[in-house]
Amino acid sequence: MAALRSSSRILSSSRAAFRPSAVFSRSMASVSETEQPRTKSFQIYRWNPDTPTEKPKLQTYTIDLNKTGPMILDALIKIKNEQDPSLTFRRSCREGICGSCAMNINGQNTLACLCRIPTESASDVKIYPLPHTYVVKDLVPDLTHFYKQYKSIQPYLQRDTPAEDGKEYRQSKADRKKLDGLYECILCACCSTSCPSYWWNSEEYLGPAILLQSYRWLIDSRDEHTAARKAKLENSMSLYRCHTILNCTRACPKGLNPGKAIAEIKKSMSIGA
Repeated sequence: MAALRSSSRILSSSRAAFRPSAVFSRSMASVSETEQPRTKSFQIYRWNPDTPTEKPKLQTYTIDLNKTGPMILDALIKIKNEQDPSLTFRRSCREGICGSCAMNINGQNTLACLCRIPTESASDVKIYPLPHTYVVKDLVPDLTHFYKQYKSIQPYLQRDTPAEDGKEYRQSKADRKKLDGLYECILCACCSTSCPSYWWNSEEYLGPAILLQSYRWLIDSRDEHTAARKAKLENSMSLYRCHTILNCTRACPKGLNPGKAIAEIKKSMSIGA
């Protein structure tokens, strides 16, 4: 019985020991609730295909930056969850890997998940879908033609010679290094939709993103259909509509250089390499 009484005293003392932390956590919560709000307004492009007679418009939403994450995508998710569930946009990984949330933010094509909310300025953030694309709804562009162009370059390894060991197609470290800066492309279309040449000739000009992908297979030492790949580009439109404006390189959220890849293709075409 004495042992039971002593254990009950220990238990009661341990309960008492936890009370101050509970009070502390409640006091911390009350402090955060009284924190001065930091409001930010977002002007977002809206268009609904269900009401095609209504013109596109910019709709303004205001949120407290203290209650959201640091990125534009965080703000869009907060607006959709708490203010307007009809707001439509694409998103998936939130890590700059899938390319789904590509859009035009304050005049720059980028990924919403990688673009920080500009807190240093009091001006509104303006968000549009990728420029010069057909709009499915709100911030969702129609990329059907873009992906058809990607399919047209046959973006996969093509060989006639089987692997020596019947398992893997090997390449040297030097040849593998040539693919750096090319394979990282996530096909977000930020570069192509920032290119004036692609705006005016997108039916025939492949554009920076697809040409970057094309170059990735042209210089892969394991591929044996280089000549056939080049033959498809040997016309006045697929490749040579590029005028080295370099909007593509400035726009790439992954820091790649499509302009350089296009220049390398032109050079290899001219020397027949």
